[in-house]
Amino acid sequence: MTSLMLAKAKEEWDQEIVDKQSEKERYLSERITPLHTSGLSLSQLQDLCRELHEKVEIVDEERYDIEAKCNHNTREIKDLKIKVLDLRGKFKRPPLRRVRVSADAMLRALLGSKHKVSMDLRANLKSVKKEDTEKERPVEVGDWRKNVEAMSGMEGRKKMFDAAKSPTGQ
Repeated sequence: MTSLMLAKAKEEWDQEIVDKQSEKERYLSERITPLHTSGLSLSQLQDLCRELHEKVEIVDEERYDIEAKCNHNTREIKDLKIKVLDLRGKFKRPPLRRVRVSADAMLRALLGSKHKVSMDLRANLKSVKKEDTEKERPVEVGDWRKNVEAMSGMEGRKKMFDAAKSPTGQ
């Protein structure tokens, strides 16, 4: 499927290139007459060169004018964008207030007054006792220096390994 689409797109692209080339040739043949320089004297060739230079100057002036207009429009667009951003920043948005609505009122607003739906959202919640959450675990407080001396060296590493093994029941 994609290969067919790619092949069709390539054909259209090639046709578009050919069309553009033929349009360019047609436009140039209308606008530019072929030069006949054979059999002209030196003065006639100089006159022809002067005419061509005048035409080139006219085209350059038009190009310069169009470029100046384009630059002016680009600057004006930038200035207008900056003005829009400035105006947006001057308006303060009001702070939003928190509105408390019960679930029943919200459902009535969404579904309309026809539907009498009542939902007790708190009925399905699990009750938690504070005693369970606040159990304190006994913390052993001892001299840390004894622990460091006991665990230093290879014997300490072996003790740590054995201690890690024993609580799992292996």
